[in-house]
Parts: sequence; structure tokens; C-alpha cells
Amino acid sequence: MAEKGGVDRTHSSAIPQKATFWGLHFLIILFCSWLVLGEGGVFLERWGIRFSDLTRAHMLLACAVIYFLRHGLTLFYLLVRRVEWGEVLGLSTFFALFEIGLILVGGGVFRDASVALSALDLFAVALYLCGSYLNTASEVQRKLWKADPSNRGRCYTSGLFRYSMHINYFGDVVLFTGWCLLTASLWTLGLPLMMLLLFMYVHIPPLDDYLAQRYGEEFKAYRANTSRLIPFVW
Repeated sequence: MAEKGGVDRTHSSAIPQKATFWGLHFLIILFCSWLVLGEGGVFLERWGIRFSDLTRAHMLLACAVIYFLRHGLTLFYLLVRRVEWGEVLGLSTFFALFEIGLILVGGGVFRDASVALSALDLFAVALYLCGSYLNTASEVQRKLWKADPSNRGRCYTSGLFRYSMHINYFGDVVLFTGWCLLTASLWTLGLPLMMLLLFMYVHIPPLDDYLAQRYGEEFKAYRANTSRLIPFVW
């Protein structure tokens, strides 16, 4: 098993796992939609819980739907490695916690009044869209490059990856920062901070070791001249 960067990188279609993963994510989106658009709000009010900020709840639901669609593109087009059942269940639980949790927090169930939209929210939306673009577009660029037989066995260093060795991970941090800012609760920023630290100290080091073994001097030259995660910074 080629486990590097915390995952098994053996190529496999893994259709049952991927279909189950996306199906579970779809159920999460249905539940979020029920909470915000359906009878979920009425159900919560029976327990003394109510949305005080439906505008933010709708915006956060839209973020979850976009993320779900991008997740499908990643699973069935971009991702070529094996997906284990443990990963499916673990990440599905994580998705449920943060997607439902952000809607509840941003929707104001823990505060008495709504928070007026401001320039900070426009910035948050920009971060969410920019991060989504960085993550998905970089992966698509690499996928198309690798489809060329003449590039077999070579390390991809062009496109958005010229600015960061792990620009896709950086995109995740950026989009989650924007997503959390939309809740109008600074406490939620602990999520992208946790992701940043996990990427820097848990996922990236073993992945870089794997890439160095696979691509040799080509990767070493790339690493010497390119930021690891945050463009122009680190």
C-alpha cells in the first residue's frame, strides 16, 4: 500500500466508496436544506431554538451546495487514488459537523439578533469563491497535463502550482476562512486554522517525502524554488 500524506495513493476507481461518500454528502445537504428551507426551523422552535439570521443561513446553505457539487467533481473526475471505507465514514462525519454546525452558528441559533451584512461579508464571499477556484482549477490543470502521455512520470510544476507546491490545500484554507467568516462568529475561524496546521505539520511533510522519492531531482529543484503552501510566504 502506497500510504503517503495520510492516504493510500494506489490508483483505483473505488466506485462503491466514492458513490457512498457522495451519497452521504447528499443526505447532509438535504438535511441542511430541510433546516433552512423546510420544516426544520419549525422543528427547532419546538425545542426553544430559532434562526435569528435566516439571510446568513441561506448564504451558508449556498456554500454547502457549491461545496457538494465540487466534491462530486473531485470524486468522479479528479481523484484517481483508492478511497478507503474508513475515509468515507470519517470525512462524511466531518462534513456533517461543519456544514450543519456553520449553518446553525451563522443562522443565529446561539444569538438573539441577526448581524447586518457588511463589507466583511463581501470579503468572505470573495475568499470562498477564490479558494474554491484555487482548489478545483489547480487540480483540473494538473489532470489535463497528466493526460498527455509525454508527461508520464514527470512532476507537474506549471499552472497554479507554480505559485505553491500545494496550492490546492491552500485553496481549502482560503475557502474555509471565507465560509467561516460568513457565520459572523470569530470562534469558527478555529476550523481553517486547524486545517492550516494539519496541512503544514501532518499532511505535507510525508507527502513531500513521497514526491521526492517518486520524482527525484526534478521535485527537489521544484521544492527549492517554490513556496510549500502559502504563495510567496511559506
